[in-house]
Amino acid sequence: MAGEKMKQHFMMFAAYNQWANGRIYEAAAALDEEEFNRNVGAFFGSMMGTLNHLLVTDRIWMKRFTGEGDAPTALDAILYRALPGLRAAREAEDRRIIDWLGGLAEKALSGRFTYMTVSDMRTVSQRLAPALSHLFNHQTHHRGQAHMVLTVLGRPSVLLDLAHFQRTEEGRAFA
Repeated sequence: MAGEKMKQHFMMFAAYNQWANGRIYEAAAALDEEEFNRNVGAFFGSMMGTLNHLLVTDRIWMKRFTGEGDAPTALDAILYRALPGLRAAREAEDRRIIDWLGGLAEKALSGRFTYMTVSDMRTVSQRLAPALSHLFNHQTHHRGQAHMVLTVLGRPSVLLDLAHFQRTEEGRAFA
C-alpha cells in the first residue's frame, strides 16, 4: 500500500471502528446493571470489563503514537464502572483516533516510533503502519468477545461485518 491509499485504508478502519463501537455500545445499553457487570467467562469477564479494556488499550496506543493523553498502566484497568461515562469516553477516543489519523502526513505511516510495553516493560521500536493495523485488529478481536457476552446473556446478535459497514452511508466513502 503506498501513498494516499495507505492513509485512506487506515481512515476506513478508524471510521469502521467508530461505527462498530457505536453498535456494540447500543447493544450494551439494553443490558441492565447486573448483566453489564456479570462475569460470563470472556477474557475480561463482563461487558463492563471488555469495553473498559478496549478503551484502556486505545488510550495506551494513542499515548504511544502522539505522546499525549492518559495511558493506564494495567490492561485490565477499570476506567468507568457505569456505561454512560464509558460510552462518552469511547466516543471521544474514537473521534480522537479519526482526527489524529486525518492530520497525519503520509510519510509518517512508514516511519518508526519507540515505546515501552505495559505487560513486561520492554522497549520496542516498530513502524507505525503495522502498529495501526494492530490497533484496529485488536478492537475487532475484543468486539467479538463483547458480541459473545451478548450471546451468552441471550441478547440479539449485532451485525459488525466490515462489508456491512462499507455498504452504509458512512462506509461508502471508503468502499
